[in-house]
Amino acid sequence: MTGESGELAVGLAWVGYALVALAHAAYGAYLLRAGTLRRPVEGAPAALVLAVLATLLWGLAALVDLKSIQVLSWHLALAFDQLRYLAWAAFMLLLLRRPEAGAARRVGLSAREALPLALGVWALGINLYLGVNPDAPPAATRVLVTSQLAWAVYSLVMVEQVFRNQAETARWSAKPLCLGLGTVFAYDVYLYSQALMFGGFDSDALSARGLVHVLAVPLLLMAARRQAHWLARVQVSKTAAFYSASLLLIGLYLLFIAGAGYYVRFFGGSWGGALQVTLMASALLAMLMLIFSGSLRARVRVFLNKHFFSYRYDYRLEWLHFTAMLSSTSAPQEVGGLVVQGLANMVECPGGGLWFKALGDDRYVQSAAWNMAQLAADEPTDSPMCKLMHDREWIVDLAAVRGGSAPRDEAAAVPAWLASWSAGWIVVPLLAADELLGFVVLAQPRAQLELDWEVRDLLKTAARQAASFLAQMHATEALLEARKFDAFNRMSAFVVHDLKNIVTQLSLMLKNAERHRDNPEFQQDMLTTVSSSLDKMRQMMLQLREGERPAGTASGVELAPLLQRIQDSAGQRGRQVELEIVDRVATRGHEQRLERVIGHVVQNALDATPASGRVWVKLQQAAGRVLVVVGDTGAGMTQEFIRTRLFRPFSSTKTSGMGIGSYESSQYVKELGGGIDVQSEVGQGSVVTLSMPMFDMRTGSDLRLAHGA
Repeated sequence: MTGESGELAVGLAWVGYALVALAHAAYGAYLLRAGTLRRPVEGAPAALVLAVLATLLWGLAALVDLKSIQVLSWHLALAFDQLRYLAWAAFMLLLLRRPEAGAARRVGLSAREALPLALGVWALGINLYLGVNPDAPPAATRVLVTSQLAWAVYSLVMVEQVFRNQAETARWSAKPLCLGLGTVFAYDVYLYSQALMFGGFDSDALSARGLVHVLAVPLLLMAARRQAHWLARVQVSKTAAFYSASLLLIGLYLLFIAGAGYYVRFFGGSWGGALQVTLMASALLAMLMLIFSGSLRARVRVFLNKHFFSYRYDYRLEWLHFTAMLSSTSAPQEVGGLVVQGLANMVECPGGGLWFKALGDDRYVQSAAWNMAQLAADEPTDSPMCKLMHDREWIVDLAAVRGGSAPRDEAAAVPAWLASWSAGWIVVPLLAADELLGFVVLAQPRAQLELDWEVRDLLKTAARQAASFLAQMHATEALLEARKFDAFNRMSAFVVHDLKNIVTQLSLMLKNAERHRDNPEFQQDMLTTVSSSLDKMRQMMLQLREGERPAGTASGVELAPLLQRIQDSAGQRGRQVELEIVDRVATRGHEQRLERVIGHVVQNALDATPASGRVWVKLQQAAGRVLVVVGDTGAGMTQEFIRTRLFRPFSSTKTSGMGIGSYESSQYVKELGGGIDVQSEVGQGSVVTLSMPMFDMRTGSDLRLAHGA
């Protein structure tokens, strides 16, 4: 039974490798016919053809090895397998290589490109060593399997990086390519990791390897047919490179732990299993600690930016992240901390503080901090360091000042409290237009970072944006404060206007007191007037203390008694007001304020009408609304004054008026859901109609009234 299974496995492997050779021969012919190698020959298409050719030769060599009894045939097939890996790695690296400006091309290899070359030379060297030394120790075979596993992990990471760096419009074309190669390399990761862990290959998985590789060919053909320019270079994203490098490091770490676990299990005696489990748990814990370590992430990011990219930063992403962070809150007191955090994240700093100048102040004080203790030190606005940062927009390098390598003027300008602070790294000025709003002190970065021109330019540009944002928030805060003062001033103007009316009423009463002081009716009327004036002043004091709205809640107000009081008050001043109550209706509001508003309209009519003229007030309802009509036969107003000036503050036809009363009346009637209509003609008089919602004051039921009738 075992013999039959072995023959079936060999037959399956033979079919698989034969299909590998045929499929890649057909795919290579398709690429040549499609003009992949037409002149001028580019790097990525040539590497693709080379990878297809190497895979074809690997399939043929594997077929020969299945029929040969010579050990060297196995090493030959393995050599073509390793060359195939090297060709695919070169193809993906050329896709990711940055295009050079102009006609000049970069000579030499970067660290990212040297890694697969070194790995290929190492793997081919181990293969050659085992081929010429049949009696090599078993450890050499395990090293060879480990190198093959490293090739598979590296290639899988490269596939992920190629797909992640594709533009959105090109991912549809690159998806079959990445799926096909990803399937091949993922299968090899499984095959070699299993062989490394258990000391031998799984015969079923090994015999099916050729068939799995055949599955990738239709996907490669689909990718070539979807888009003619699918071999164009890909712009490498720094974020993608960071995640890919992290994935590669994790993969290598897991390989190391797997190898260590293998040795512990087979050479640990009776304690091998327990030691292996303990080692795996410890390794997992250590890996999690490294993953969540900000210092490690910073070191990896700095290493990648330094050795793999011409420019250290992806400016578009940095700008978007910084802008999004500044816009994430609307509270002015939180913006300072976000500015510090955003600048610190750009240069991998763990903390920092913001020194800001308050309005009208002459010193910068610490107003915000992120992961840093509060410092009591402040800095005068005219200090040498502030002048240096303002005049030259200079970023002060505190580390260079402490090390003695800073320029003389910079070293002399740094105050003692900053120079002696060992945790400080740099000072970034916040300039808005030509004003230095403050500065940010950043702590030492997690990874060593050179303060070169690129870092300085990035921080200067970001600091400019942060300063503009802080200036805007500062201006908004000042505007809100100005609005509060404006509301208080407007309310004070209303109170002054009401006080003027009370003073006028009391002055008139004192003037009449000289003639009617012995009249008991006048004395009673005087006491009533003084009491009413005192109540009005108390209401004004409450309004000043509590805001624009008067004390108490709005309620139903019967307008007939209110109009009667206004008529009586005018009669006490010697003026006649005709009152007509058509409907006894009510509206909702504050009684004292309604009386003041309607009283103001009546008083304006009296002021505009001579003693021989006529002033009238009419109360009625129409279409479910309350109408208070105030008319006079006085001087009247022009249409231009009614349209542009009547209900605006500080506009009045009276020489001694302030124009506040009309504005207050209009605003309050609008608050109640009503409106004011004015009809006037110069020399003929005016009619002012106040329209307000009706309020039902009845407490009984209409049905009960009908039943009683």
